[in-house]
Amino acid sequence: MSDTLFQMLLKRSKVMHISGKVFPISSSSARHAFDEAVKRAGIEKFRFHDLRHTFATRLVQAGVNLYAVKELLGHESIKTTERYAHHYPESLRPSVMFLDQVPDMEKMEEALKEARKKASEEN
Repeated sequence: MSDTLFQMLLKRSKVMHISGKVFPISSSSARHAFDEAVKRAGIEKFRFHDLRHTFATRLVQAGVNLYAVKELLGHESIKTTERYAHHYPESLRPSVMFLDQVPDMEKMEEALKEARKKASEEN
């Protein structure tokens, strides 16, 4: 849990359990509260588990190493983490933008032709 989230939850919590948990409730109570919140918000087809996908996706899109995301999610296999970390098409653009830094392809092709010509003349 991030420090920001912990502080926010701590401020909203009326009781701090001796265990150090911000909300000393069972997982079933948390799930029920989540389901009620989703229902009141009018959100359809959204499961508690979907939050794990959102968590992984946002971390990866922010540039967090996939191995770190794997560890945070508790996955044994990086393949499982890859299924959790979704990209939207625009998030992939920066990965391709480095190609703009590649030297002029026409100049590279011209230099390659000259090198081939020189090599064939030497043989």
